[in-house]
Amino acid sequence: MPLWLGDEPLILASRSEIRHTLLQDAGLSVEVQAADIDERVIEQCSTDRDGGEIAALLAREKARTVAARFPRRLVLGADQTLALGKRRFAKPSDRAGARDQLEALRGQTHELHSAIVLAHGNSIVWEHHEVARLTMRAFSDQFLEAYLDAAGEVLTASVGGYQLERLGIHLFERIEGDHFAVLGLPLLALLQHFRQAGWLAG
Repeated sequence: MPLWLGDEPLILASRSEIRHTLLQDAGLSVEVQAADIDERVIEQCSTDRDGGEIAALLAREKARTVAARFPRRLVLGADQTLALGKRRFAKPSDRAGARDQLEALRGQTHELHSAIVLAHGNSIVWEHHEVARLTMRAFSDQFLEAYLDAAGEVLTASVGGYQLERLGIHLFERIEGDHFAVLGLPLLALLQHFRQAGWLAG
């Protein structure tokens, strides 16, 4: 008996390889259909919202956009924002931008807000948000340059210039929160909802 009980695969409205891998590794049948939305414009129009609200707004927009193309399918939208106090961060555009972000985060505790949204047809049927707090080490400038050299394309692929599941783990001294939420997909809450809704074997 398969774990995923839906007639068709879940649609993931995200290009994130780690989210796709997490869902597949959990035994779900998943299809990727990226949402073509301008995240930066949405963020710039939402300066009065906190990190969690922006993550939820972006996840809703992704889910709604893809659900409009596949109205009979279940669509999962997900997004994550990074905040250091009142300062919010976007993906750095280059190595210099990544260095600036890491210098700002060094020795500080920042928050990752991860939001997930399920859409079906024209409706949002479920939402969930979690926050994790991560404290970076007070690493040396020499280490920072070595990290920037080794990390490569990851620097511009993720907000903060790191991916915790890769070399980014070396930047941290403490992590508080769910591991999956840190990776951008609060998986335990999602699986529990799927079981309660009958989409997943219980």
